[in-house]
Amino acid sequence: MAANSVQHAVVTGSSSGIGRAIAESLLAAGWQVSGLDVAAASIVHARFTAVAADLSSGEDIARVAAQLPAVDALVHAAGVLRVGPLGSLDHAGGALMWTLHVDAATRLADAIVPAMAARGRGRVVLIGSRVAQGMPGRGQYAATKAALVALARSWAAEVAAQGVTVNVISPAATATGMLQDPARAGSAPRLPPMGRLIEPAEIAALVAYLLSPVAAAITGQDIAICGGSSLPK
Repeated sequence: MAANSVQHAVVTGSSSGIGRAIAESLLAAGWQVSGLDVAAASIVHARFTAVAADLSSGEDIARVAAQLPAVDALVHAAGVLRVGPLGSLDHAGGALMWTLHVDAATRLADAIVPAMAARGRGRVVLIGSRVAQGMPGRGQYAATKAALVALARSWAAEVAAQGVTVNVISPAATATGMLQDPARAGSAPRLPPMGRLIEPAEIAALVAYLLSPVAAAITGQDIAICGGSSLPK
């Protein structure tokens, strides 16, 4: 990563939840952060720039990406959850999740990562989910998060030689406002074996590590923060 200069990270979903925790963590570490969100900014900091962006719109993503200064790290944390079993799937919700989780990631990476590779350095972190392994009633959500892993591994193979890493962090149930979303009524979160929810700050700490110089050899990985959820039963 760049030395002796302020590094610039783009963080989506920065107004709340995991995205906000990541943005705040990076600001505390000295980064400049551009927060992309359709919601009003909730961070006030000298090195934070709120960028109003509708990540469900390819045109809006292209507009925003063209205006960004050079980017050292891209963190895609924006997301929504819609649930439903076979026979009563939320097709509109499924399309929204695919657009926001997968299509937005591809458009942002397509606009930002080639310049990273040309400069010989860069970091990309996509926020996935343990649900990508499969869970009843979450098939559409799981599919979008599983797609992020495939994207990350493919992109990592493309840009590893240019000093750019691409990884996924997949948390188990996390203490964010998403848990109170009426759209997930009837699909309660599964408490990890450690007996509590994952904290957004714990995810942010791993993001900060993956963005650091000492993580240069970690790429194409799907890293779980699961409190024991992935352990054999």
